[in-house]
Amino acid sequence: MRHTPFISRTVLVRDGNVDSAFRLLNRILGSEGLLEQWRRCRFYEKPTQVRRRVNFEKCKALYNEDMSRKVQFLLRKNRVDAFPGCQ
Repeated sequence: MRHTPFISRTVLVRDGNVDSAFRLLNRILGSEGLLEQWRRCRFYEKPTQVRRRVNFEKCKALYNEDMSRKVQFLLRKNRVDAFPGCQ
């Protein structure tokens, strides 16, 4: 008998170790943001709360992008000035 292939996220359970497989699945779902989306959809979110959340997420994304750019600049190799801003 042929089974239909899994389309969604799947985690193999090895040696009957369900706990580790469940932790792995939770980590995968958390990193993809599905748990947050599920928690948000459980209850009604007022339009003002939606606007505040979306604005916060935009600001957080801009901040993270800026900080990662600064860190990458500091981690560059072969700079003329190894420690910019220091004398």
